[in-house]
This record gives sequence, C-alpha cells and structure tokens, in this order.
Amino acid sequence: MTLTIEGPAPLGAPPNSRRSPAYGERGARTIEIGLVNNMPDAAVAATRRQFVRLIEDASDELDVRLSLFALDTLPRDDATRRAMAEEYAPASALEGARLDALVVTGAEPHAADLRDEPYWEELGFVLDWAAENTISSLFSCLAAHASVLRSDGLRRRPLANKRAGVFTVDVVADNALLAGLGPRYLVPHSRWNDLDEAKLVEKGYHILSRSSQCGADLFIRKTRSLLVYLQGHPEYEADSLAREHRRDLMRFLRGEQTTPPNPPFNYYPPEAAAMVANFALRAMAAPESALAAGFPVSALALSAEPWRFAALRLVNNWLGMVARRKAARSAATFAVARWGG
Repeated sequence: MTLTIEGPAPLGAPPNSRRSPAYGERGARTIEIGLVNNMPDAAVAATRRQFVRLIEDASDELDVRLSLFALDTLPRDDATRRAMAEEYAPASALEGARLDALVVTGAEPHAADLRDEPYWEELGFVLDWAAENTISSLFSCLAAHASVLRSDGLRRRPLANKRAGVFTVDVVADNALLAGLGPRYLVPHSRWNDLDEAKLVEKGYHILSRSSQCGADLFIRKTRSLLVYLQGHPEYEADSLAREHRRDLMRFLRGEQTTPPNPPFNYYPPEAAAMVANFALRAMAAPESALAAGFPVSALALSAEPWRFAALRLVNNWLGMVARRKAARSAATFAVARWGG
C-alpha cells in the first residue's frame, strides 16, 4: 500500500491541471480521495494527520492518492491561510478533479443555524459536488448535519450538554460497511448537536449503528453516490478528547462558555479522571491560578485507542467498497448509474 498526498496546482496553472487521469487509466487498486478540511486553525494539522493516518493504515493493498481541499469562505487567520495554501487547493478546484471518493470534515459551529455560517454556500457546493461526482463520500459531524439540512431541510437540534466520550454503539443493520465489527463497537463522539433518528428514517436515511446514549452514529443514503454520514469521530487519536476537554474548560474559565464541561464519558482512566476532576474543582474556585497551573499533563498523555480496531475496519470496508465499485463500472456507465444501479 502507498498513500500519496497531492499538492495544489501551481499558481496560474489551467483549471484542469489538478485533474487526475480519467477512470480506467489506473487500475481499480488505486483510489483517488479528496479531503476537505474544515476544522478551525488550531485543529487543522491534527485533523489532517488523523485522517491520513486512518486512511493509510486501513488501505491494505490499495494505493491511495489523497488531495487536500479547503473552503475559502471559512474564517481563518492569515498565517494559517498561507500555510494551508502550500498543501490545500480551494474547494472550487473540485470542479476539475476526478475523485473516486471524498471526505468532508466537521467544523466548529458558531451560528445556531448552519445556513448562517459564512461558508454555508461554499460548503453546499462541496456537498452537492460530492453527491453527483463520487463513488462514495463520507461526511463527518457538522458536515453530516449540513448535508442533511441542505438535502432534506432537517435541522440539527442543540443538546443540553456537549456529547463527548467513547460510546458503545449497536449494529442495527446488515451492511458491508460494518463487516467484521460484530454486534457492537466503540466510537468517540464530540458534538453540541444531534439529529432526530426518526426524522432521518422518514427521509430515507438508513441507520447502520446507534445507541441510546449517543443516538444515530452511522447512517447512509444511496443515490448516484453512496453517502456515508458519521456523527462520531473514528479518526480521533488517543488524546483528542482530552485536548478538547482542556480547551472547553479553559474557555469556561475565560468566560467564553457559561457552563463547565463534563469530562468525556467512558474515557479517562481512573487516576487521570481523578486528577482532571481535582483540577476542575480548583479551577472553578480560583480560575486565574488554575490557568497558570495548567491542565494535568498525564491526562494528555493517553495512548490507548480502544476504538481503533472498529475505525480501521470501517474505513477498510469503505475503501474496499469504493475499489470494487470502481472496478465494476466504466466512466460512461457511472455517468448515468445510481449507486446499486
């Protein structure tokens, strides 16, 4: 297996200069994937690393060529925008890309209604393009919420508290994406909003995994493309939830959040959980001294990823489905065929 990350076209290059060879010019063992990274500045590098690591480790004998894309309208500081320009093409470059699959990450929400986010129209273009031009696309967290809203007008609903932790989800459908996972598996979640399962089913979405604690985890819709929606974060590394918890706690101490965050569910080992709880108590009693003391270092040094097997199996299954579909059709038939057609 090899994973190659392709950079953006040189400045002034023609619009189709990033276009990959036409379908059939490479074997079906080579998959062209795009990653649209919408995470905030502080998380851009980590999110890129997480998805690259997961796709690379799950790809087995496949050769994966990964192209990076970014939204121009997503607010960023100048330094981050300059750094990303060296590796990321603008989302508009998707028009000239020949990708087999696309991954669209979540983003940090700011507006109560996603349609009020400054990048809504550009993200909508990405979602529409993915549905019409890929074999399959994977929408993560906020991107999943945005796609459902854009396609069917289903609005996400705010949660009373952030849903963060490692949850056991039940497999509730027989689908190749979940082959080898058994009746249940672990997956991290980290979000402030949720989608109504019953309304998703009414609109034709097929729930594949869920739990009473975190709701719908994984669901799909088959159209021209197989659209895969994740409310969880199988790409997360061992310390991802701890770093988010520290960030949210610091925001509370600075007065940027009105309530202190709960520790991630089913995540910290007992010793780390006790230290984090003690820090939180001291922080709320004396915010300035707590900020100076810092979050317990040991809580950020976690190495266990109990959800890793399931994450690798899920992405391996997804990549395999894309490769098989690519091998089974020609460019001409794909132009008119729906997924499963």
